[in-house]
Amino acid sequence: MVKASDFKGKHFISMRDYSREQLEFILDTADEMVELEKKGSDACKGKVLASLFFEPSTRTRLSFETAMFRLGGNVTTVADPMTSSAKKGETFEDTILTVQNYADIIAMRHPDDDAALRAAKVAKIPYINGGSGTWEHPTQTMLDLHCMRYAKGRIDGNTIGMIGDLKHGRTVHSLLLALRHFDVKVKLISPDQLKMKTDVIEGTGGRIEISETNDLKSVLPELDVMYVTRVQKERFADPAEYEKVKDAYIVNADLLKKGKKDVVVMHPLPRINEIAADVDPLPNAWYFRQVKHGIYARMAIIGLALGVL
Repeated sequence: MVKASDFKGKHFISMRDYSREQLEFILDTADEMVELEKKGSDACKGKVLASLFFEPSTRTRLSFETAMFRLGGNVTTVADPMTSSAKKGETFEDTILTVQNYADIIAMRHPDDDAALRAAKVAKIPYINGGSGTWEHPTQTMLDLHCMRYAKGRIDGNTIGMIGDLKHGRTVHSLLLALRHFDVKVKLISPDQLKMKTDVIEGTGGRIEISETNDLKSVLPELDVMYVTRVQKERFADPAEYEKVKDAYIVNADLLKKGKKDVVVMHPLPRINEIAADVDPLPNAWYFRQVKHGIYARMAIIGLALGVL
């Protein structure tokens, strides 16, 4: 039986590390945070979160910091790598060993795929992976699952389409790995150049039905959830290759008419042009409501890791 103490002092690195029971425990704890976020808490009074973001971030950084404030804690932050000692040549490991003296828990985003795994080897306080290169983004998955559960009433039984840049998208990597524990079908929809990484598909262990296509329209009528992602320009070495695929999928109001009336449209944000503005006022649009679930999920993760919930 899963209990809160199972998470105390533990890192939060990868969706590969969690069972369905553990994921549901975190989601249930996030449910409790919905009301706690409104009234505030002193659960983390006297605790400090080190918020270290070595790649640009709006939602992830602010929601981590807001989550800590809502729990009554404090935050110390690096939001620009040019202002840190990494600019002077300090190693990643030395940064972790230093920062843990100032804080009780670390949330970090880093451009290296192996950053979270390296941090887990040296950190003596809980380390939360806020995005590790193109590898994984597990806290995003927790908020995605929490939002999906709110939007559809449950996760089981849904057909979920992951659309766009599945090669570079760390959000879809973590989400697919987490969904292996649920009774779902997954449609991977991308240009051939941006297909889901083989190791991520293999990481599901064949436990869910997965199909791949580059034709969104052909599978749209089957989808209960559309998880749209942007094509990540910053991951392309050749700008010409980006130009070839940047407009591969444009979700607009007319397109949605060809799908289920209650299809839920999600996006980890930021969007560029892959979801048109005419979708925003529709009841199908969940992506801005999705942002709020980041506070609930990250409150749960921080509170459990610190052993205060």
